[in-house]
Amino acid sequence: MKQVFFPADILLPKEGTDMTKWSVVACDQFTSEPEYWEDVYQIVGDAPSTGRLILPEVYLEEADVEERIQTVHENMESYLSGDLFTEYKNAMLYIERTDSLGKVRAGLIGCIDLEQYDYHKGSTSMVRATEETVVERIPPRIRVRENAPMELPHIMILIDDIQKTVIEPLGEMSGELQKVYDFTLMKNGGSLKGWLLDEKQQKKVTEALDALAEKMTGGNENKDALVFAMGDGNHSLATAKEYYERLKAAHPEEDLSSHPARYALTELVNLHSPALEFEPIYRIVTEVEPDALMEEMTQKLGLLPETEGQTFYAVKNGEKTGYTISRPSSKLTVGSLQNFLDTYQKEHGVHMDYIHGEETLMTLTKRPDAIGFLMPVMGKEELFPTVMADGALPRKTFSMGHAEDKRYYTECRKIK
Repeated sequence: MKQVFFPADILLPKEGTDMTKWSVVACDQFTSEPEYWEDVYQIVGDAPSTGRLILPEVYLEEADVEERIQTVHENMESYLSGDLFTEYKNAMLYIERTDSLGKVRAGLIGCIDLEQYDYHKGSTSMVRATEETVVERIPPRIRVRENAPMELPHIMILIDDIQKTVIEPLGEMSGELQKVYDFTLMKNGGSLKGWLLDEKQQKKVTEALDALAEKMTGGNENKDALVFAMGDGNHSLATAKEYYERLKAAHPEEDLSSHPARYALTELVNLHSPALEFEPIYRIVTEVEPDALMEEMTQKLGLLPETEGQTFYAVKNGEKTGYTISRPSSKLTVGSLQNFLDTYQKEHGVHMDYIHGEETLMTLTKRPDAIGFLMPVMGKEELFPTVMADGALPRKTFSMGHAEDKRYYTECRKIK
């Protein structure tokens, strides 16, 4: 089988760096809570931090976004030239993330070959998007990446390894591995430990991934099996892919097969990790007349009082009302809702955001021009079969854990 997951030249801050201040949560979290990010920068102060190497999406629509992107690039150059990092060549890391609830999620850090990834709907590539990729969300991320000398991943890719043959055996030998970090994450993020794999352990990982791929394809390399499924960071990986494709198009006479931009740093996680739980992602619509939206939704989706079928709750003024969709436009409740809300947003110019956590949604919908939607989540065991049968799911169908349990930026990698 074609190798998809490789060692990477991983950059980590040198010993003595305050790693709690260094690591911040994924940029696509707390997008409706600027106070979260303001607090992050208060905590960081003047210390080295990945917070200065990313653009939190809460600021994407600010007037000074281009200046923010330029500052990110300048900070990257400064950190690289300032003797901040230790580089681990051809490395893989085994990591253990203890989340806010005390559950431990094991992962494997390396890089994914973007030649084996296609985010478009209907893709049969070995690495595949599990949710719809919104191409309109890629250009602003391209502007961050195209002049960036390095990348930081919040990308998490899933493997369907029910026998736990790839990642879990590394936990049993962690006492033999070189520990490269062990620290507490800020703002209720839990903690993080990481160990460096030697060549022998890397070989075992590669062999186990090959065996898993062969099992899923039945030994037929041309079979359209899903081996690596996007978990988190779908649009970040799509951005890396788009940037690499543009780079190839701009240099047609050059061989870019060994260019660092061909790969993207990522974390592999086993779908069957007991610490990995799927959470629903809720919707909030603001700058809207809630009653008018619900009236149109009732007409289009045939809303009935809550009964069996595609059910959800509409939230206004902090209060929930249950409904059932009698005329669904998707196999999933979230798909029917998303289809309607996308059309309504285009026709009425309202603002829509995606919220992790019911409590947050209840608070944000207390304003008079807001309405929120709570819906059930799919079981994680349904993910691989559903994507293989139906293709990518509606965007923001599920989330892997609460916002504070998302991946924190820690490792870096040069892409120039």
